[in-house]
Formats: sequence, C-alpha cells, structure tokens
Amino acid sequence: MKAMILAAGEGTRLRPLTLNTPKVMLPLAGKPLLQYILNLLRFHSITEVTINLHHLPKVVMNWLGNRGKFGICVIYSVEDTILGTAGALTKLRDFFDDTFVVIYGDMLTNLDISSLVEFHQAKGALATVALFEVEDPSGYGIVELDNENRIRHFIEKPAPGVTSSNLANAGIYMLQPEMIDYIPSDTFYDFGYDLFPALLSQGARLFSYVTTDSILDTRNLENYRRTERDLLEGEVFARKGFRQLLAYRCKVGNKSISTFTLNGG
Repeated sequence: MKAMILAAGEGTRLRPLTLNTPKVMLPLAGKPLLQYILNLLRFHSITEVTINLHHLPKVVMNWLGNRGKFGICVIYSVEDTILGTAGALTKLRDFFDDTFVVIYGDMLTNLDISSLVEFHQAKGALATVALFEVEDPSGYGIVELDNENRIRHFIEKPAPGVTSSNLANAGIYMLQPEMIDYIPSDTFYDFGYDLFPALLSQGARLFSYVTTDSILDTRNLENYRRTERDLLEGEVFARKGFRQLLAYRCKVGNKSISTFTLNGG
C-alpha cells in the first residue's frame, strides 16, 4: 500500500519556530515529527510514500535523503505554488493505482491504520475519514454522521451551536485512486472545504472511522508545546500502540531508504 504525507504548508501558526524549519521537521523529544509518521506507516507495512513540499523543501530532502533507517521508498512532490490538501494529489495521478492513505504532516498518532484499511474496504467506500472526539468543535473540521457511520456533512470550524457533533477530522484518510479524478488540476483545492462537500452533493460513499487511538496535532504553538511536554514526560509513549512503535523503530534501524523527486510546476 502507498501513502501521502501532506507537508507543504508554511506553518504560520507555529511561527517563529517554522521560519527556518518546515513544521514536519519540528523536533519532538529530539526527533522530527516526520520520523514518527514514517515509522507509523512502516509499522503498518506501507513502504511507498510521497511527501508534498513547498516551504523549505531542502530541509526535508537533505535530512531524509541522508537517513537510512526507515525501509521506505520516498517520492518528493515539490509544489512551486501550494495546491492545497486535495489539490496536491493531482500531480500524483500515476503514482496512486490502488487504495492509499493520506496523513497530515502535523499529526502525531498511533492510529491503527491496518484496521482503518479493513473498515474502508468492507464499506466499499470512495473515502473513509478517521474521526476523534474533541471538547471544543470550533477549532476543527467537524463531521456529522448517519446511523451507519456514513458522512452527511462537513462543517469547518463551526461557530457555537451550529452543530451537535463533536467528532473532528483527524487528518487521516483512506482513499480510492478514482477520487483524484474529481479534483481540478492546477487549482488550490482543500479536502474539508472543497472536495468532500462536492462528493457528498453527488451522493458519493464517504464513511467515517471513529477512533479512540491517540490523535495529537501540532498545528499551533500551544498544541506543539503540549505534545512535546507529553512526549518528554512519557505520557504519550506509555499509551497502547506507541510502545510497539518505539520497539519497531529499532528493528528497522538498518534498512535503506530510496528517494526520488517530482519537481514543481
């Protein structure tokens, strides 16, 4: 199986930390966030990964190109102009030829991707969105469901009282390659604001996978510092799933990594 890590954003809410460092390369307990994401994918036998880049791409490419420890083949998709979370896929139509994973590059998680894949395939979904419960829906993309876990509505950062749902988009998707055909080329296009609402209006099969696994986002300074503190204090890796990932990283420590670059344009 293949995956895409979305890492092109400038991380404006993390400034000044991201002025000279892409957000996916910000350290957490001494390791870049990207390392944790790659390790999670490798743990679930995903060995072909593409990463879209825009802000300081050489920082990622120089670090990852010199690290032989993940057992993953990586393709860099460098965007001269940011294409958005969904628009980024249009440069990779030939790469994705089967069910694939998309994961946002600001997430630290132990999500059971293998179970997500099984759920997605059992539902025969065009897209399956991982969801988790939040206390304050106003800071997230919120999803409303029917009684079969099929998605009815996407509401980005709702005002108080707009929705009764507290299920937030975790930024991890299982997708079928034909979904890329719904995305316009050379246009900024977002999953939550553009693609998913458009697909719902056409009656597409979009399902949710509600998880109780840990979903920690580093999208702003407050969240980043909280995640860093939890890691350093051992609260995160004491949780089920993270301990296995730590042990697994040691097992693949001598594997090589191959990299290719798909230039911007």
